[in-house]
Amino acid sequence: MLLADIGNTRIHIYNGKEVIHLSHQEAIEQYADKKLKYITVKHQLKERLNSLKNWTDISDKIRIKNEYETMGIDRKALCLSYPNGIFVSAGTAITVDVVEEGVYQGGFLLLGLRAYIDAYASISPALKIELDREIDLNLLPVGTRDGISYGILNSIKAIINILQNFLESEASAPNITRLKPSFPNFERGLIDKHKNTKQLYITGGDGKFLSSFFEGAIFDERLIFLGMQRSLI
Repeated sequence: MLLADIGNTRIHIYNGKEVIHLSHQEAIEQYADKKLKYITVKHQLKERLNSLKNWTDISDKIRIKNEYETMGIDRKALCLSYPNGIFVSAGTAITVDVVEEGVYQGGFLLLGLRAYIDAYASISPALKIELDREIDLNLLPVGTRDGISYGILNSIKAIINILQNFLESEASAPNITRLKPSFPNFERGLIDKHKNTKQLYITGGDGKFLSSFFEGAIFDERLIFLGMQRSLI
């Protein structure tokens, strides 16, 4: 069974063995005559997608307990991939979500790496740089490119680390009912003090790169498709 995640700039197709990344036009040209189930955040393509008789939109099947009304379909699919964990999708935007026992707990959004870079460039031409992907976050920067790269990556790393530490401290605390912590700002139900630290799962175009900054993180570009598969069972 072919599955597709149709994003803002590309269509990602999973054939059961690998994920193939194509432009919208390339994917439609190559797979129009093949049976395929998809989800999409690209609503501008809706009319064209509806004309593809072999393609089926399964968005209405992607549901997770405690989801909110405007939650993106790709985020829901990602959160369905495993019943417990912190789920990060690093694409046009970076989404960070928490799931416990199959129930969505909450999450937040950050700018994607390209959006961060473009934001700096909009301030001044002197700040127009390309991200230094070899940067050592243990060393204080001494140049513009390193300084911007350090600021971007360390801010992303820091907020996810804070979330990890917060959830770990909750898991080791005595059982509490309806705890409402100050960070992250979402309610939690009964906390089991014996739960292990939540696994960090990362996917998306910049996911492999970002995963290198988190010890024990699992990068898997199939996560959204695993969630789609579970929704179809």
